[in-house]
Amino acid sequence: MPLMNQDDFRTALENAIKGKSANKAPFSIAWASGKLSRAHLCRWAENHYHYVGPFADYLAAIYSRMPAHYVEAKDFLLANMYEEEIGGDRHTDLLIRFAEACGTTRARVTDPDNMSATTRGLQSWCYAVAMREDPIVAVAGLVVGLESQVPSIYRRQAPTLREKYKFSDEQIEFLDPHIVSDEIHGERGYQIVLEHANTPEMQQRCLKICEIGAQMRLLYTTALYNDYVSSEIPLSELEAAGEQVPAQERELLQA
Repeated sequence: MPLMNQDDFRTALENAIKGKSANKAPFSIAWASGKLSRAHLCRWAENHYHYVGPFADYLAAIYSRMPAHYVEAKDFLLANMYEEEIGGDRHTDLLIRFAEACGTTRARVTDPDNMSATTRGLQSWCYAVAMREDPIVAVAGLVVGLESQVPSIYRRQAPTLREKYKFSDEQIEFLDPHIVSDEIHGERGYQIVLEHANTPEMQQRCLKICEIGAQMRLLYTTALYNDYVSSEIPLSELEAAGEQVPAQERELLQA
């Protein structure tokens, strides 16, 4: 397969994620439409902490193996870690604040026994990619495949938290910075991959891991619905409200 120019490669990366976004998963639909209970949101926070909590660790593993002459890529990873951990409020603390507002506790959120097996699998996949894949391929998987999806998800969920659930801006502060920062991070991830995946083989590896990353997040979000919501809010109720669950998502739910 020949080397793609950057425009074609960018389109191919976007297409690798398209149709697999967690934005259209039943859990995301139920959240955006205000059908989840606060108990459901507690279970989300207790799982999400163990996926995003180690994100700086994932990035640190990539940073440690990124070639020294990829200065801008290393700077991006370092800045991303700084924002997660010490660039203002620690992002995990903001998540715990939201969790407590929903009705759970810091102890429950930080206890790994409260995450599902699927969440544990996503966390393990992130660690494996960060530690074992080529650093540019790892950026494609974790930043493009996963992180770049966040703004489109949270843009639908944040207004519902304010309008339906009546959370304060302070209580949902975890979501707001990710709408802005993860859009920037996602774009920087694209630029790093476009610049440094400069052989046909590297391009194909990046495309494949973007697809897998999107599938992993979709599977994680599907499991949240299956494990905590499906017995109370069937798909038919979501679709009666005018939300169509994509065919691929239906296949995951029926597997």
